[in-house]
Amino acid sequence: MPGIDYRQIRSVIPIERVLQLLHFQAMWRRGVSLRGFCPIHDPSGEDNRRCFSVDLQRNAFQCFRCGAKGNQLDLWRFVHKLPLYPATLLLCNKTGLTLPWLDSPTNCSILDSRNSATKSPRPATE
Repeated sequence: MPGIDYRQIRSVIPIERVLQLLHFQAMWRRGVSLRGFCPIHDPSGEDNRRCFSVDLQRNAFQCFRCGAKGNQLDLWRFVHKLPLYPATLLLCNKTGLTLPWLDSPTNCSILDSRNSATKSPRPATE
């Protein structure tokens, strides 16, 4: 299965576009920050009306009720309850974006080795 260039997709589809597709209605806006009901879970209760926070400039979100956080692809997959790969296929289909594929398998291994090098093992607990 060829690899999707997720970095390219995140650069082309902003989180604001994902929010539009999800019919998100901001209850509060200040500059590049939005607040409102979390589209991932049931918005019951008045105290939940601003539990979902979005930073449009950083393309990041966080829900202070369910604990979900991430970028626009994470938001899309959480709402649709799908793994990243099929959720990305669905999002690209909805937006009309042609899927950007990684050039070759060597690019995948370079990215994997770079990601694994930055992750340090957790220290042993005493």
